[in-house]
Amino acid sequence: MSGSRREAVPDPNAHSVRLRRLHESVLSGARPPDGALRGLISDSWRRSMDAGVDPEASAAPPAFEREDLADVRSHHPMGALLPLVSGTLLDAASASAHILMVTDEEGRVLWRDGDRQVMGMADEVGLADGFHWGERAIGTNGMGTALATRGPVHIFSAEHLVRALHPWSCSAAPIVDPDSGEVIGCVNISGTMHALHPTTVALVETTAKLAESHLALRMRERDDLFRARNDEHLTALRGEPGALVTATGRVVTSDRTRHWDERVRLPASGDRVVLSDGETALLSPVRDGFLLRVLGGADAPVLSLSFLGSRHPAADLDGAHVPLSPRHAEILTVLALNPRGVTAEQLSFHLYGDAGNPVTARAEIHRLRLQLGAVVAARPYRLTCVVRADFLALRRLLAGEDAAAVARAYGGPLLPRSDAPAVRDEREELECRVRAHLLTRGSPDDLWAYANTEGGRGDAHVLERLAAMLPPGDHRAVTAAIRLAALGPF
Repeated sequence: MSGSRREAVPDPNAHSVRLRRLHESVLSGARPPDGALRGLISDSWRRSMDAGVDPEASAAPPAFEREDLADVRSHHPMGALLPLVSGTLLDAASASAHILMVTDEEGRVLWRDGDRQVMGMADEVGLADGFHWGERAIGTNGMGTALATRGPVHIFSAEHLVRALHPWSCSAAPIVDPDSGEVIGCVNISGTMHALHPTTVALVETTAKLAESHLALRMRERDDLFRARNDEHLTALRGEPGALVTATGRVVTSDRTRHWDERVRLPASGDRVVLSDGETALLSPVRDGFLLRVLGGADAPVLSLSFLGSRHPAADLDGAHVPLSPRHAEILTVLALNPRGVTAEQLSFHLYGDAGNPVTARAEIHRLRLQLGAVVAARPYRLTCVVRADFLALRRLLAGEDAAAVARAYGGPLLPRSDAPAVRDEREELECRVRAHLLTRGSPDDLWAYANTEGGRGDAHVLERLAAMLPPGDHRAVTAAIRLAALGPF
């Protein structure tokens, strides 16, 4: 039987005593006899001790403030799976004097329910929503070890590294998002050492697979909509090799002129992707994802745009500075956001709204082409170069989980002086997504970076979160408190 499952123990008491003696021996520095400890457990103990976990810890550390839990759940993909998981497992857990727990990808508990008496006991060691059960936080345990190994596990009694957890056993299984290929959370059943049978892990694993099937169904529905919305972009390539790629890097549909991998690695910045066969492809944003097309012949020119936060937008073409008027910066923003191109009428609407005149838009394009040359094509108006724009890079980062990268990339609002409808819409969407991303996933450093942008300086919610997360003497907490006081009651 695999290391993630075990045979039923004939005498749990005797087995627990053997494990506790082995636990004491290993913590005193002795080497366990070969085969005395499951490889799954010895590997987990080693990871936990390397992370500095204290075997004498009394409980798991808190991960969230109680008042933040509802907000965290609502923004996390595991939140949508809670009805399915609880509907499958909660009755069984409650009836057998167990508790059911659901975590995020780091082992932070988002939700708990089950037997009331057992939950009261569980509170003493932090087996509750809002606490951190990753291996690096509390050592070997069902939730943390399932996430670390990406597989189902059963942890019995003194197999836990932390001594306070020895009265407990747990069965857990991770949930992998078929879209991103990443673990997004974990399902766990915990009970006292005698109450929880090792075969519970099979029930938990089945529930995790059911949740993954639900995610796969939703993914296929999104893929169908993605194809319908963007297939015209492939058609417009007129035989040039290309593919439609989701924001997570999955190739959803492509032309038949070459072999495409199922997934490509999207760059953190820039617009070029190196494919598995060594060819370079250009990445252009489309609705809900990207158009990927192989660059042919000589490398295309590179246009770099720095439009976030600055009241003096910067551009360069193949390293040469290009002076831009505010209107030309707006046009380049529209063209970068519409890689397939726009007509004069569409460009006029994006720039001026209903009051626009296509003649004015054509005149502005003419002046822009005097500066940039053939990289601005006509019929429709579009960019024929590689575009490296800070706001496009930010869009890609927002599709991932790296809050620190988002905080570094966001220098402030997109073209803050612009009133062009298309720019204003994009600016507001980016601001909202960045704020939500950092409030949900960001560290104090990430939130502080946002609090020093134009939109973040007066954001009461962000300042309150900073003041709560940081030690009272930290200069950032003091600054956040001063700014909150200046805002007055709200």
